[in-house]
Amino acid sequence: MSNTNSAQPSVRTGPLDALTDVRGLRVGHAELAGAGALTGTTVVLAEPGGAVAAVDVRGGGPGTRETDALDPRNLVQRVEAIVLTGGSAFGLDSASGVVAWLEEAGRGVRVGPDPAQVVPVVPAAALFDLGRGGDWRARPDAALGRAATEAAARTDVGAPVAQGNVGAGTGAVAGGLKGGIGTASIVLPSGVTVAALAAVNAAGSVVDPTTGVLYGQLHAGGRVAYPEAARHEAAQRTLAAAREETARRTAGSVRPPLNTTIAVVATDAALTRAQAQKLAGTAHDGLARAVRPVHLLTDGDTVFTLATGAHPLSPQDVPDSGDFALGTVNEILAAGADALTRAVVKAVLAAESVSGAGGVFPSYRELYER
Repeated sequence: MSNTNSAQPSVRTGPLDALTDVRGLRVGHAELAGAGALTGTTVVLAEPGGAVAAVDVRGGGPGTRETDALDPRNLVQRVEAIVLTGGSAFGLDSASGVVAWLEEAGRGVRVGPDPAQVVPVVPAAALFDLGRGGDWRARPDAALGRAATEAAARTDVGAPVAQGNVGAGTGAVAGGLKGGIGTASIVLPSGVTVAALAAVNAAGSVVDPTTGVLYGQLHAGGRVAYPEAARHEAAQRTLAAAREETARRTAGSVRPPLNTTIAVVATDAALTRAQAQKLAGTAHDGLARAVRPVHLLTDGDTVFTLATGAHPLSPQDVPDSGDFALGTVNEILAAGADALTRAVVKAVLAAESVSGAGGVFPSYRELYER
């Protein structure tokens, strides 16, 4: 890397710069084992009683479950967990394992006088990674969803979150580069924490083809290091060769390439369901800064929101707003987009190269930082 350029000032992050900086949230990953497998599941687990949740689906090819339940007009007020998974529509079966685990724990929507009479509502979104390990039928199932939930439950509050080729990011690919899991957090002047976790698996590119810099780095704060021209040219040649080789392997049988970036944006602020839905929507702006093009017909880009409510919003002296904390909410909305941009960058930088029966997927670090 050589030439540098100033970007926005650095943000104040939480202690871990991760989703788990929102106290009470836990993250668990599980990967499918076996020859030909390159996929996994990630579960974000809330505290018992759940969190206010919302969703915004912008991609043209989404694979989702229970997203209608999150409409602010509908009954369910809080959810106990969110599932991000590989395996496309098949992988949504992983949510069944999460539902079973929650039922056994007596967690969910109470529907009867017996504490055991609960129905866990577990929203989920899937990304497309079928065949990337070589075996088309290797995809997450209920057992893998349970394993990811158990992994989350075993962690302490405020535990670090593994990034890169883990969980739902195991088989993720972004514009031919290896994608993965990334996470980031921001602490606002008000003390509110906003954080994001993304499984980056985009049909579009995360890299500026003229410079080799990650698009998201231009918006993530601090200084941006631009690769040497010769290194960038060599990286582009290697990436083109990898795409050609992948086209000759199993994963290349899918035309056009199918993808989907899925994410959870969380805050400890006491948001209403409508405010949470707005946060899910504005967070997509952060995805658009880091991936170009985005929200295509071959993507199913989906962002969930979780609001734990631990940090009440104080009334602000805003004209015509009454006791509505408009200023603080706007800061949260902007931070959600910023956190998601940084989560995408961190996912790409944490990813490791994969070469197997399903294709050749070089990492950004292999191409630009060796």
